Amino acid sequence: MFGLIVAGRLVQTDVTQVSENQFLFNIPDADDINHLVIFLTGQIPFPDGFGAAVYFSFPNPQGQSWALLGHITNTKPSAIFKITNIKKSSMINENPFSETMPHVSHMGQVGISVEPLSQLAQQTPEAGTSVSKVDSFVEFSQKMLENFFNYATSFAVTQSQMTPNPSEAYVTLNVVQNWFQNFQRRLQQNPYFWRQ
Repeated sequence: MFGLIVAGRLVQTDVTQVSENQFLFNIPDADDINHLVIFLTGQIPFPDGFGAAVYFSFPNPQGQSWALLGHITNTKPSAIFKITNIKKSSMINENPFSETMPHVSHMGQVGISVEPLSQLAQQTPEAGTSVSKVDSFVEFSQKMLENFFNYATSFAVTQSQMTPNPSEAYVTLNVVQNWFQNFQRRLQQNPYFWRQ
């Protein structure tokens, strides 16, 4: 029913059901995790009126603590969570999975608790977490553009500094600047304009 993507790793579908309405993913080497994606696989939807709270447990020598990241539902079947700002001291002490799974050192865990939508609406995610609001493609495109622009402009020379070479073609810097600005503008207007 559930899938997990840890940024930079393969998709995980090896969720363990630990109670009637609770599920766990184990994440080895969780110390360097920055983003998580939780999603419904599409095989089984939530029952009407239900969704799931998504929790993250960071490795902690004092015991297991859980931070509420957010929710997924049938109408919002996936979510990207940025978890780099979670601090061990700011995580909630309440452990919704305390009776179901012992703490494993350096093994992060994602807990999914299926609950009524009315209950989910009353829950507030941990302050150090955030649901990524920027589409990862848009973010990648912007970073790629900035990288290319910075790289290309690092080779800029004035006309007097140029050594004439009839076999090389030159593009003026203002052409690269215009392309960069136009591409950024079009990306902001429609992130998928390049498909047209």
